[in-house]
Amino acid sequence: MFLWGTATAAYQIEGAVHEDGRGVSVWDTFAHEPGRTRDGHTGDVACDHYRRWREDVALMSGVGLNAYRFSIAWPRVQPAGSGAVNEKGLDFYDRLVDALLAAGIQPVPTLFHWDLPQALQDRGGWMSRGTAERFAEYAEIAARRLADRVPLWITLNEPFVHMAFGYAMGVHAPGLALMTDALPAAHHQLLGHGLAVRALRAAGARQVALTNNCTPVRAASADEADVKAAEAYDALHNRLFNDPVLLGEYPDLSAYTASLGFVQDGDLETIAAPLDALGINYYHPTRIAAPTAEGLPFTDAGVTGHPTTAFGWPVVPDGLRELLTGLEARYGAALPPIVVTENGCSQDDVLTGRGTIEDGGRIAFLRDHIEAMRRAMAEGVDVRGYFVWSLLDNFEWAEGYHQRFGLVHVDFATQRRTPKASYAWLKEFLAGQNTDT
Repeated sequence: MFLWGTATAAYQIEGAVHEDGRGVSVWDTFAHEPGRTRDGHTGDVACDHYRRWREDVALMSGVGLNAYRFSIAWPRVQPAGSGAVNEKGLDFYDRLVDALLAAGIQPVPTLFHWDLPQALQDRGGWMSRGTAERFAEYAEIAARRLADRVPLWITLNEPFVHMAFGYAMGVHAPGLALMTDALPAAHHQLLGHGLAVRALRAAGARQVALTNNCTPVRAASADEADVKAAEAYDALHNRLFNDPVLLGEYPDLSAYTASLGFVQDGDLETIAAPLDALGINYYHPTRIAAPTAEGLPFTDAGVTGHPTTAFGWPVVPDGLRELLTGLEARYGAALPPIVVTENGCSQDDVLTGRGTIEDGGRIAFLRDHIEAMRRAMAEGVDVRGYFVWSLLDNFEWAEGYHQRFGLVHVDFATQRRTPKASYAWLKEFLAGQNTDT
C-alpha cells in the first residue's frame, strides 16, 4: 500500500508542556530565552493537540489519508531522558495510535524530532556519546508499548538540520554555535539511530526507517572552485547522514579540516544496520559557490529564477525528481525503498470574508511535487509514500507562528481549525488514487 499522509511534530503542535508529568525539553528552554524566537513565541500551547487530538484525527480521516507521521515527545515519555517512565505520557500516544487505526490511518511515529530532554542537554546533549545510549533505551520503552500496532517507525528527523541549526549555528535549540566543532553531534545522532534500530527490532518493531533532509546541490558555475565548493556542501548536508547509514563509511570531510576521532570501533557497523525505508524530506535545491571569506568551504549562492514561498524558499518541483533519481544513482542496491516524509510550503494564508482560505499556491506546489515524484518513480526509483508537511499550521521553530504550512488553518487565539482549499483539493485527489500510487 502506498502511504498518503500528513506529518507533524510534537513540540510544534501538542502544547500542554506542563501536563501529566511531561519533562522540560531543550525547546522549552530555548523558546523562553529572550531573542531566540520571532516575537518571543513558544510552543507552550501550540495547536493544543494534546487536548484536541480527536478533532485532528477526524480532520485526517475527512481528507482520506491512510497514514499519519507524528513524533513522540521524549520528555513526555521519559521526563529526565533516562530512568523513570511517565506512563501518562505513553498513555497519550496509546490513545492516539488506537484512534488512528480505528480511522483506517497507519501511525508512523518519529522518536526524535528535536525536543531532547533538557536533563540530557545539561549532560552534553548530542555532543555526548551517552545521549545515543539513552536514546536507544527510550526507543525500547516506546516500542514495548506500541510496536504491536505500529508497522513503521522512524528514529530521527533531519539530523543534519538539528546539528547545523542547533549545534553549529545556534539558531535552533539548544542554541550552540560550535560551527565545525559540532560534528560529534552528527555522529552521536547517527549512533543513536543505529542503537535504536537494534532496540526497536528487539522490542518487536516490524519496520524501521531514518528521515533525512536532503537537497540536490548545484554548483553556481562550471568554475572549478564552485564545483569543489558544491562537493564539499553535498558531503556535509547529504552524504554525512546517508553514507554511514547506507554504505557504512563517512564521506570525505577534509574540506572541513575535521577529525573523526570521536568514532569508535564498531560504531559504523551499528550505524549501518539494515533499514526497511529511508525517509526523505525535500523542500528546495541548493546552489553553492566558492567561499568568499575564511571559514566554511562554501557560500550559499541562492537559487534564482523561481517563485518563492512565504519563507523565501525557491519552489522547484523538479528538484524532487532530481534528488530521488540522484539517490538511486549514488547508492544503487544499497538504497532501501524511499518514503517522502515531508514536502510542503509556507504561504501567506488569509481568511476571506466568507471564512475560507484560498491557498492556490499550495495546491500548485503539492500537485507539481507529486508529479515530480511520479516521474522519479517512472525512472525506476522505489518510492512507497508521500507525506504533506503539514496537517496544521503550527509553531514553526525559530519563526514562531509566522509561517503557515498547514492544510488546515489554525487560529492560535481560539484554536479553531478551518480546512483550506488545499485540504479540499487533497481530498479530491486522494479519492482518485488506488492503493498502489
